[in-house]
Amino acid sequence: MESPHKGKAGLARLKSAFGYSLAGFGAAYKHEDAFRQEVLLAAILVPLSFWLPVGSLGKALMIGSVLLVLIVELLDSAIEATVDRISLDNHDLAKRAKDIGSAAVLVSLVNVLVVWGLVLAA
Repeated sequence: MESPHKGKAGLARLKSAFGYSLAGFGAAYKHEDAFRQEVLLAAILVPLSFWLPVGSLGKALMIGSVLLVLIVELLDSAIEATVDRISLDNHDLAKRAKDIGSAAVLVSLVNVLVVWGLVLAA
């Protein structure tokens, strides 16, 4: 069955989508410790990027790498919530899905280290 909200168009759709996005941020912040920690990291690193003596492109890369961590964490949290909704039983595929999501978060965090290191070393 299609969602009854799929028929919305224009500003009504944008308003609904924005509301769902805010609800998603709120749910992630409320229920996900890792997301709260990464928001704190972003709250430190994004302002720091403006203070550091690097060019605009470097700042953009530094901020983008930090925001990517938040994006990947949100997707990982969505995967985990979906897997848990289906079943809380231990299952090899559920573990694989959660482990792969966690690996994606780790790669995004390593990306922050690499980008920041390269920009600051330049």
